[in-house]
Amino acid sequence: MSDAFRELLKKVGSGVHTGKDLSRDEAAAATRMMLEGEATPAQIGAFAIAHRIKRPTPEELLGMLDAYDLLGPKLSPLKNTFLYQTTVFGNPYDGRSRTAPVMPVVSLILRAAGVPVVLHGGARMPTKYGIPAIEIWQGLGVDFAPLNLEQTQQVFQQTGLGLIYLPQHFPHAQGLVPYRDQIGKRPPFATAELIWSPYAGDVHLVAGYVHPPTEERFREVFDKRGIKHFTLVKGLEGSCDLPCDRTAIISVENDGDREPKWLKLHPREYGFAATEVPLESKSVFFEQLRAVLGGHRSPLTQAAIWSGGFYLWRCGVCPELTEGLAKAETLLMEGYAAQQLDKIKAMVSHIFVKGT
Repeated sequence: MSDAFRELLKKVGSGVHTGKDLSRDEAAAATRMMLEGEATPAQIGAFAIAHRIKRPTPEELLGMLDAYDLLGPKLSPLKNTFLYQTTVFGNPYDGRSRTAPVMPVVSLILRAAGVPVVLHGGARMPTKYGIPAIEIWQGLGVDFAPLNLEQTQQVFQQTGLGLIYLPQHFPHAQGLVPYRDQIGKRPPFATAELIWSPYAGDVHLVAGYVHPPTEERFREVFDKRGIKHFTLVKGLEGSCDLPCDRTAIISVENDGDREPKWLKLHPREYGFAATEVPLESKSVFFEQLRAVLGGHRSPLTQAAIWSGGFYLWRCGVCPELTEGLAKAETLLMEGYAAQQLDKIKAMVSHIFVKGT
């Protein structure tokens, strides 16, 4: 048993009247001890549920991110072959279970426009056990799972798209996954993961969220970490996908902004109001994705253009949202996004054949 961890656990687990928040250094130490297995399973479970009830403060999130930065993987900065800043998307690691995700298609639209993209996550995970990014890419014919970090870097450098996969690249974090199931709730580090960047260079950080207090905490964290270009989306199931059936509420900041900005985008005003596409069986969903990339129009196509056009605008490709939507439609319907998928497939296949 870790006596040092026990003292930190006592602070967060002592209840409303006597409990205390951790400092940034204390939260970093506690997270490191959990990731490295220095804390016992009983201590980790107790910390996770106690902190879930208490809710993490910005200082505690900062400490968790410090530990992730210390122990986690990082893709190296790209050489000067891309026009735009790398965008890192933070989607919930437990995936989607109700609505069909379009983030892989959005990523390909961004790649077709020259924007590098980094994604991160794991396999099926508590508490939702929704479909994760790794399975969606596998359904599109790209298996990122076996790639080690060096190979992932090669794919990223050559194609502009990288996926950090916890079981392969961050076993420390993967070791905490069973606790999510055992406590039956998302633990505090599930919140930190949304704004973690496994990229060593300057980034445009995008994260989804559900509850407004989360957005406020993220803003304070970004301020103290010096992150000046971010987009926070109250998206579908907490993801970065913009909703089509309601107003999209978005918090943004660009380098040089004096004040934070909040956007309320009404899809109806842009011709994209629709019922969200339900996530049916994997086979049906993959057929839908392939049809979208094949240039066939459907409600999922509209959802991909709505989110894709927004991110083209936010990533600086287009000066206006309407131009971003038009460009997203062109890149998708004329096959440019599908060409990016073929390029990524070819690169991954080359690595497997070469055996490097």
